[in-house]
This record gives sequence, C-alpha cells and structure tokens, in this order.
Amino acid sequence: MGRAKLTILPPGKPLIGRAMPPGSKSITNRALLLAGLARGTSRLTGALRSDDTRYMAEALQAMGVTIDQPDETTFVVTGTGKLSPPSGPLFLGNAGTATRFLTAAVASVDGTVVVDGDEHMRKRPIGPLITALNALGLDAEAPTGCPPVTVRGNGHFASGRVEIDAGLSSQYVSALLMAGPLVKPGANAPLTVALAGTEIGARGYVDLTLAAMEAFGARVEQVDAATWKVEPTGYRATDFVIEPDASAATYLWAAEVLTGGRIDLGVPNDAFTQPDARAFDIISEFPHLPAEIDGSQMQDAVPTLAVLAAFNETPVRFTGIANLRVKECDRVRALSLGLNNIRDGLAEEEGDDLIVASDPSLAGQTLPAEIDTFADHRIAMSFALAGLKIGGITILDPDCVTKTFPAYWDVLASLGVSYTDIE
Repeated sequence: MGRAKLTILPPGKPLIGRAMPPGSKSITNRALLLAGLARGTSRLTGALRSDDTRYMAEALQAMGVTIDQPDETTFVVTGTGKLSPPSGPLFLGNAGTATRFLTAAVASVDGTVVVDGDEHMRKRPIGPLITALNALGLDAEAPTGCPPVTVRGNGHFASGRVEIDAGLSSQYVSALLMAGPLVKPGANAPLTVALAGTEIGARGYVDLTLAAMEAFGARVEQVDAATWKVEPTGYRATDFVIEPDASAATYLWAAEVLTGGRIDLGVPNDAFTQPDARAFDIISEFPHLPAEIDGSQMQDAVPTLAVLAAFNETPVRFTGIANLRVKECDRVRALSLGLNNIRDGLAEEEGDDLIVASDPSLAGQTLPAEIDTFADHRIAMSFALAGLKIGGITILDPDCVTKTFPAYWDVLASLGVSYTDIE
C-alpha cells in the first residue's frame, strides 16, 4: 500500500552533496525494445529500473524475449530477431513510450496483439499512430482513439511511404521509425516516414531514437527536415550504455539554485543528449528567468521550471506547452491548481499558456497546501521543490514517483531534506 501523503520540511540551508539521477527513461525504453527485436544478446548498462521500464520489459518477455537483471542498472536482453504472439493483452500501465512504441512494433508479430494500459493511459491519444499504421495497410484499431489497441500482424512491418501527424507527440514518429527495420527483407521499398506538416512535439526525442537505432545496426537516411527513409535491416544485438535522465536532473538543478547549494550529479551538465537538458541554461538564470519560456522542445522540464518560476523576480509565461495537456495528466491544469493552492493568483491559464505570477517573498513562509499530483510523477517531483522554501507543502500520492525516479525522496533526504506526516 503506497503512502497517502508526505509533507516536506524546508531544510533552511543549502543542499550540498552528490546525487546521481537514474538512467534515462526515454533511452532505456528505446534500448529495451531494440534489444528485444535484435537477434542475440545485448547488455544495457546505466539503465533505469522503474514502473515504465518494467512494463516494457514484461511486455517483451510476454512475446518471447529473455531479460535478465543482474543488478539495479543492467538489463541483459536476448532476442531471436522476432516477437511472438503473447498469450494475453500487454498491460503497460501509464507508460506512454512503451505503449506507443509497442503499438507499431507488434505489427511485425504473426498474430493478434492487444496493447492496453491503466485508466490514465486509456485517456491518452494514439489515433494519429493508428491512422498511419492503417495507411500502410496494417490492421490496427483503437475505437476510442486511445488504448486499448488491437493489432493483427502478419509477421512483418510494412514498406512504403507514410505521413504521420506528430503534433501531439514525437513518440508516434519514433514508433514508426523503430518498426521500420522490421520490413520484410527484399521488400520493393524501404519505409519512408514523413511529417504531415512541420509540427512535432520535442523533435530532440526523434534524435534519441535515431541514435539508438543506429547503435543496434539500423540504417536511416534523413531525406529532409521532415522525412526519414528506413532500410529493412532488422536489428543486431549490441552492448549499450544509457546516460542519466535529463528530466530527473532538472529537479536537482532547480534544488541547487533554490537553496544556493552545490549538487554533484556525477556527470557534466553538457554531457546529456536528451532535449530536457536545455533546461539547465534556463535554470542557471534563476532568479532572473526569461519573461517567456517556450517549452515545446523540453516538455518534461516545464513542471520543474514552472515551480521554480514561482520564486522568480518577475513573472514567467510558458508557451508551446499544449501537449502537456495529454501527458500522464493535464499538466498545465495540475500546475495551475497546485500553484494557486499554495497562494491564490500565483498561476493563470491563458489558452494553453501558463502564466506564473512569481513572488520571491514566498520563500520562508508557511503556506499549508496539499498538492494533488493526479498520480503524475512529474507533478509530485516538481512541487517538492516548493517545499524546499515554503513550510507546509504536502504531496499527495508521493509514491507515484516510482514511474521514473523510484529513489527520488531518498535522494532528497540524502541531501538534507526531511519529511513529516508520512502516511
């Protein structure tokens, strides 16, 4: 039974110490899938062990992939180069990466696969990906436009050209790209993936996908800024090192500037290739954050930046964040509600923009507030930052952080943060 709530005690001192973020969730789930699709044994090191990656691993195991976990940060994955039909539906919780990526990959299975998730995942859109799969002649359906998805495969992915609307999520593009090498060898044409329009949520995540694919032996040609051609190479097993999670690092970078501390993440700040790492330069400007922050290419860093903005010298408007409304929860609304629960008028939604009023005098006050996390790990972790400076901040459902950062509360404690009212 998870804890109902956790109240943070402001440390009243700089946070100083070493705190390693976990492995990247985004890269771990890409590498798990590609290793599962490869023939042979791959060793993934520096990996994240969390709810999201567990769901991916269990789904692959249900389709005949062998996965061993010799330690907390390693997966040893052995595949045959082909996924087998599972005996039942694949349950993926609220793991967006696992759900979107597998929806495309299981089209290469010779048989029927149902991809499903929890009540939150069943509200997250997958329609554009289904439309693209159908356009390729593949048999996939999601009657509600969200999971569950039923895919009836014939043993190979499809070749040809397909356009995908990636305005809601870059994960649709990544899903198609990673399935591309599974086209039947000798097919008349490779798979060509093209954006319908130029809008794409967090393009940098497509770059992560391409880098992982190439590490596992895929060949992808970027024809232009909106088109990729994927050769039907299949995948080969390889050993793969996963970098720390940049989204997780944002909480530690923010904790450092909020408290005037020094937190050694064990990796240089410029060593990250993930899109959210660009938040470091913005966080470094605190308490003089820009008046407008475009969150479109670092979406998972926006909750961190929004809570940090509450203590900024001047107001901050967050733009390009419409996609946050279809994440694990409506994060724009959750941030607005949480900030206004701390102090009425601290945040305002204007269309899909979020305006944070900012009030440096909040620091040092006691403002009892229960923060509804909506079972969203990023809402829980970002509002913990408010508790470093304001007394009385209580996080509801604190164990939802196990989705991507199971040790989060222990990591903060190791830096000198205490808690009370743990239930």
